Amino acid sequence: MSPTRRSVAMAIAGVLAAAALGACGESPNANRNNGGAATVLNIGMPNGPQTENHNPFLESSSASILGYRWQIYEPLALANVIRPADKPKPWLAQEYSWSADLKTLTVTAREGAKWSDGTAFSAEDIAFTYDLIGKTPAINRFALPIVSATATGNQASIVFERPQFVNEARILRDIAIVPKHLWSQIPDPSTDIIKNPVGTGPYTLKTFTPQTTTLSVRTEGYWQQLPQVKELRFTSYNDNNAQTTALANGESEWSFVFIPNYKTVYIDKDPENNKIFPAPVIGIHGLYINTTVKPFDDPVLRRAMNMVINRNDIFEQAAAGYFHPEITSVTGIPTPAGDPYIAPEFKGQTHKVDVEGAKALLTGAGYKLEGTTLKDKSGKPVKIKLTDPAPWSDYITSLEIVKDNLSQIGIEATLDKATQDAWQKSIEEGTFEASFRWTNGGATPYDMYQTIMDGNLLKPVGQAAQNGNFGRFDSPEATAALEAYANATDDAARTTAMNTLQKIFVEQMPMIPVGADNAGGAYNVKNWVGWPSAEDPYAPAQPTQPNAVDVILHLKPAGA
Repeated sequence: MSPTRRSVAMAIAGVLAAAALGACGESPNANRNNGGAATVLNIGMPNGPQTENHNPFLESSSASILGYRWQIYEPLALANVIRPADKPKPWLAQEYSWSADLKTLTVTAREGAKWSDGTAFSAEDIAFTYDLIGKTPAINRFALPIVSATATGNQASIVFERPQFVNEARILRDIAIVPKHLWSQIPDPSTDIIKNPVGTGPYTLKTFTPQTTTLSVRTEGYWQQLPQVKELRFTSYNDNNAQTTALANGESEWSFVFIPNYKTVYIDKDPENNKIFPAPVIGIHGLYINTTVKPFDDPVLRRAMNMVINRNDIFEQAAAGYFHPEITSVTGIPTPAGDPYIAPEFKGQTHKVDVEGAKALLTGAGYKLEGTTLKDKSGKPVKIKLTDPAPWSDYITSLEIVKDNLSQIGIEATLDKATQDAWQKSIEEGTFEASFRWTNGGATPYDMYQTIMDGNLLKPVGQAAQNGNFGRFDSPEATAALEAYANATDDAARTTAMNTLQKIFVEQMPMIPVGADNAGGAYNVKNWVGWPSAEDPYAPAQPTQPNAVDVILHLKPAGA
């Protein structure tokens, strides 16, 4: 899961964007001027101007980055990442069941569902979608071992090579079902931008501009009661500051964005209406290191870097003391949520900054610290480029802290403030050196470790890895432990595999953990009520999650 995130331009760009919106008649203040109950919901993300792409299988598409793919397309079921013990709620699946060995998923297609072009939805569409993913590695984000997907009557059967204990939520929640009658005509589903998207969801595409994508509610054919929100406007603001300002003044009503000094900057601007729900999950954020780049292929160097990175400074300064709670366990597992999974040998072991210890570790391994310069075993100065999208202020601040921390052991770090597109490409293709990024989250630490260490997701540098092992960490032992955990039939076997994963992670440090993830969001209750909250956590409050469609369906005009 993780979460999909946030982008920079000059202030004049924001002014021009606002003017363009006004010229199009799609003012973000529409609800304020209509004199009656709200009909429009303004959703924002700080990701900068977008290129039109409505492909739900591509994480780099505008539909994915802004989150509107989940209002057009729908999954089989909705798993709640903030309540992972809950059974996923049937959605396009009328019902579903797993075989005893967890290798076969049987799905009954939702009765009465129709595609937005009027064609009836069927089990054939379900089977087609999973077969397409199984046969197209470029869109198989989770490397699902799909053997076959077939349909008989109103039921689809998806067979997997291995038990899918750890992938159930992904299989049910994170795959958009697409229409066979249209997608079977697409030559390459990994590159097509899907100019005219057709889904089973409650909304259809109305207009697209680089700044704003507008969806209109369907008038007929939706399988359940239509949402009361008649129009969704997804605006991509230039950066975190622009998005925060829009939230604070009510122009934007829902977002997932880092807000520095959130109480003063956001809550106190309108305490009655401005709300925040930072729902925690077992997933992490940290510094991915490209292990194919020398000398960072050396675990000793990576461990030394971990020893000097000040996680508390990053939490207090970059995460504003709330957004990503500091990870203290040496295993990288967030606590207290992950306490039951921490191996006995690492219980109570917490990360502490130890500059002198890091220096001793390095010199003992053949590195030399000459003045303020660390030289590797070949005598070359150790340098590293840290990169993240310029608009993501929390990540940029994190990298600035890391840069300073690394200088204490003689590593010269430079900061590359990239565009989001360039950053995404470098991460997926493995051409970066180090970058802050998130992991997937789940009911156990398996998902975070898989994102970092799974050899089944390993791609050669230059070939896109969409959903994991961005640092190209090549550890057959870690891959075997992940597979053992996924295929285990009892808790004892899973515990053994999880303990192995922790040991590999601690000893080889393929990614330096810093903060825990959250699937929350900021929203405004002036026009719309029914949002998820700590009191009613029916879904994560994040507009880019699959559950966002459920959130929209819960909303009602304030005062109605």
